[in-house]
Amino acid sequence: MEDTHIIELYFKRDEAALQETNVKYGAYCFRIAKNILESREDSEECVNDTWGQAWKRIPPTVPKSLKAFLGKIVRDISLSRYRSNHAKKRFNAMNVMLEELDSCLPSDFDMEEIFEKKQLADLINAFLGTIPKEDRILFVRRYYYGDSVKDLAHDYGCRENYISQRMLKLRRKLRTCLQEKGCNK
Repeated sequence: MEDTHIIELYFKRDEAALQETNVKYGAYCFRIAKNILESREDSEECVNDTWGQAWKRIPPTVPKSLKAFLGKIVRDISLSRYRSNHAKKRFNAMNVMLEELDSCLPSDFDMEEIFEKKQLADLINAFLGTIPKEDRILFVRRYYYGDSVKDLAHDYGCRENYISQRMLKLRRKLRTCLQEKGCNK
């Protein structure tokens, strides 16, 4: 079913919208949640919460891209669940990603706090606009969707070490870009 028809169902308050959303975007949203949480049960709950949020937000919101709209909702819900689940303990997959990016960011910023600040988002978006499309895709898949280096290597048909080195080079470029913008570590 086309996204416009699914959105129309939301506006009609037809519960079939939820079923169609799940059919079309369930696996996509689950992958995002699972990459962040690494727990099937928590991921399933976050996806279900996503459908509830979509129901509440459409209407009045008319998403330009239903996929991106749902992706953002499930990511935000999953990150909240992650913070809640791991407030007092370390969690490997997400911490590895955050630690990788930490070397790019100024030392006076808290990692979780900085991700929520629009200024950093704008700087990262500007940086992404300066790099080749394939590098942008890798960066977004790793640091937005939480794809593992192993999964990226598999999808690109190369070794994990190659992807790790490529991500390192991207982080160095990001650090240089942030330093040029006045963000010094």
